[in-house]
Amino acid sequence: MTPYPAVSKAPIVGIGSTAARALTAEFARHNSATSALVVGADHSSLVVAAAVEALLPGDTLTLVAGERSTAELLRDHIAGLGSWIADRVKVVDALDEAQPADVVIVGEPVTGTAQEVRAQLDRLAKYLTDGAVVTLATPAVPGRTGGAAAELFRQGALFGVGSDLVVRNSPPVRVHRLRFTPADPRVAATLAPAYKTSSVPVTRSMHIDSNGVAAAGIALGLAALARTTRPKSKLWLLPALAAAPVAAFFRDPERDVPTDPAAIVASADGRVLSIERMTDERFGPGEFLRIAVFLSVLDVHVNRVPVAGRVADYFVEDGGYANAMTAAAEHNVAAYTVLDTEHGTVVVAQRTGLIARRIVQRVPVGTLVARGERMGLIRFGSRTDVYLPADKAESLVAVDEKVVGGSSVIARWL
Repeated sequence: MTPYPAVSKAPIVGIGSTAARALTAEFARHNSATSALVVGADHSSLVVAAAVEALLPGDTLTLVAGERSTAELLRDHIAGLGSWIADRVKVVDALDEAQPADVVIVGEPVTGTAQEVRAQLDRLAKYLTDGAVVTLATPAVPGRTGGAAAELFRQGALFGVGSDLVVRNSPPVRVHRLRFTPADPRVAATLAPAYKTSSVPVTRSMHIDSNGVAAAGIALGLAALARTTRPKSKLWLLPALAAAPVAAFFRDPERDVPTDPAAIVASADGRVLSIERMTDERFGPGEFLRIAVFLSVLDVHVNRVPVAGRVADYFVEDGGYANAMTAAAEHNVAAYTVLDTEHGTVVVAQRTGLIARRIVQRVPVGTLVARGERMGLIRFGSRTDVYLPADKAESLVAVDEKVVGGSSVIARWL
């Protein structure tokens, strides 16, 4: 009997601390009693350490040894962590002895053929509760996966609820989160905002979005190229000096999300542009309360989820690039994220502006999102609109008022 679904042999790929945190993020974000199963666990792995660190009272964690460990070594390791941990962690000799869990984590990078990956997922599906998530990592280096990467991208297109590229790993890996059965939107209210590898920490309270890191890197690369090709010219100073403000534009500060369960938070930093009641057949019958916020080029452009819920739909409508402060912006290119919540349908519209030309949305359909969680960004000046059921929410802000994404309360559930 194999300890867990076997795949083809491949060069060993390590899982570093960032990748381990990404693999266990779905377990760590649950604030209510949750069960997790780590398949392919290694007594010395950072994945096991991250899963143990995420334990809360009421949680349970089951470990199944992988090829580089044994059940005996795992039991000794857990026993050495103290009784509080040992009471919540169970080590089984084989996967067949495990019970279904809310989160299933594959502790070793997945390689092998597409057929082997499908067989592995089929077997793991037996150990998923309704709405559960399975998380897997695969090397993000060409030629290192034997077909596994392509198959997981295919599975992600069908069942994915998140994908993180972890470049701070040797070699880089991509973490996939899959959900094969729908989750209850009410569960979202018990979740903490998900850990995002797209947000690169600079200090404890300030991050830079990965888009900013890439843009600043390109600017510094151009500076180095200009310095090398034209050493007597000062032209290299232009891209070198531009790197810092470019990175600053993509700043992503940590935010304190209000604890009041009735609070609805701003989706973006900026100034309240309009507050109105309206109908929109795309989102269902009845009136919506729409609160629009304009973002200048000086504002933080990372967007956040205003309420907890499940992403039910996402679509983009074509249009122009009018100034986001004008009425013509109603017809700009816009991305709509539709949320199922316990209070009804809520929609976040990310609109382009005169300068903004790219919308980034990072919460796929089926994802459970917590209030204040990062959901994407819009590059340069732009606008976000939040649509709320008009008969269930009341606005708490005024036109021209400044708001802070993920922190300012813009409305309240009645």
